[in-house]
Amino acid sequence: MRKLPNETPSKPLDRVPDRKCILTGESHPQSELVRLAMGPDGQIAPDVRAKAEGRGAWIGVDRTTLEAAQAKGQLKGALARAFKTGQLIIPDDLADRLETGLQRATLDRLGLEARGGTLLTGSEKIETAARQGDLVMLMHASDAGRDGSAKLDQAWRVGSDREGQDVRGQILPVDRQGLSVALGRQNVVHIGITNARAAGRISHMLERWRRFIGHDIVDDDAEKKVA
Repeated sequence: MRKLPNETPSKPLDRVPDRKCILTGESHPQSELVRLAMGPDGQIAPDVRAKAEGRGAWIGVDRTTLEAAQAKGQLKGALARAFKTGQLIIPDDLADRLETGLQRATLDRLGLEARGGTLLTGSEKIETAARQGDLVMLMHASDAGRDGSAKLDQAWRVGSDREGQDVRGQILPVDRQGLSVALGRQNVVHIGITNARAAGRISHMLERWRRFIGHDIVDDDAEKKVA
């Protein structure tokens, strides 16, 4: 029997510290939250990669919750307590900036994996790797054809000895045009990952993005049925 690959690691493999969401008060691994940074002028901006200098605060809510908290003044209050100052400037389009940042970070990660040789595109290459048991993670563009996706899903099940199980690739919240631009390749509809650590890195970035925009993380099958 082939060694069963780690299908879609939901968290990065390295241990990360916990942080507390300033809006919910709940603690989560830092990798699951998003950092908001305050500039010298009090301007609040998303720090998706958590690399900006200066003070920061963490949030772990979806876009709808963030927008509601901002409209009600709850976000400003939470940030004022976190930064110990009321001299804050929160941009009206903070949610837009955050969503764009999460999308960009995820697509950049895919680009890095492509250059590192752990990412496959092209149905034939992905199908071959899947049937050989070399595929760790499978993803489809939001506008991927149902038949093409189903064929690769089946190849993945066969190659990982999971025939008869409801194992399918993830549907990404981006279409083929967006993937093609991000990877610098033509007509990227499906993506296969052949390395477990690479899959972990991608999964954690993807889940943060999907969680924020309210894109279903667990039940991709439901999305397939209505596609």
